[in-house]
Amino acid sequence: MKFIGAHVSASGGVFNAPVNAKQIGASAFALFTKNQKQWMANPLSDEEIESFKQICSKNGYTSAQILPHDSYLINLGNPTDEGIGKSRASFLEEMKRCQALGLDKLNFHPGSHLKEISEEECIARIAESLNMILDKTQGVTAVIENTAGQGTNLGYKFEHLAAIIEKVEDKSRVGVCLDTCHSFAAGYDLRSKESCDKVFDLFDKIVGMRYLRGMHLNDAKKPLGSRVDRHESLGAGEIGWECFKYIMQDARFENIPLILETPSPELWPQEIATLKSFIQ
Repeated sequence: MKFIGAHVSASGGVFNAPVNAKQIGASAFALFTKNQKQWMANPLSDEEIESFKQICSKNGYTSAQILPHDSYLINLGNPTDEGIGKSRASFLEEMKRCQALGLDKLNFHPGSHLKEISEEECIARIAESLNMILDKTQGVTAVIENTAGQGTNLGYKFEHLAAIIEKVEDKSRVGVCLDTCHSFAAGYDLRSKESCDKVFDLFDKIVGMRYLRGMHLNDAKKPLGSRVDRHESLGAGEIGWECFKYIMQDARFENIPLILETPSPELWPQEIATLKSFIQ
């Protein structure tokens, strides 16, 4: 089954996210479990947790269909003592929030070396961060999102993702979220069936499809290999519709959250309906 949705608002409380997802016809959703622009947040109350679980159950959402995203401030490869300390503390808190809500995944951007350490040292820091945090939590998989490669962000090469996973001790609790816009911006061509075959076969060879825990479905404003992260509505950008038809018709993308982060929320119901129409 294809679980298709969008990154919806949780404004007013996490329990509003499944309500907002249902309103757009989504069978999956992403959310921030706290303000994404703050390091820490007040703990979730028992009432918030119970309301979230009840509303998810009422609307037919299980943890398999939900892909929480962490704060944009977190950099698990930060080269400074202060930066890495704050990032690890914040990510641990977010993992525990997911655990409390009964969610089994947390999506995150791997990290940035800030031109202060090498890529290899940054990758080692990211993996060390994950090992420390996985050891202090239970039941939640850390899901690494590939990046467009803007600035000093790592994760734009499949080899970066594989290198992080290789250093994670508990490989049952690490996975990958592939963003189509980020992949395209990083130089992976997704404009035709043939190019999609090559890219996903390459991902399987380098990382392994067994690690795929979710996807972000976004078209791209900028050309192939631009290393610029600018999302576009589906079919309106440089990638075009063929990639999204491919994903909807390929069994390798079953039973994971397929999440829109396209720039026009008013189009999400239409985009979700179109994606569903591609399923054969």
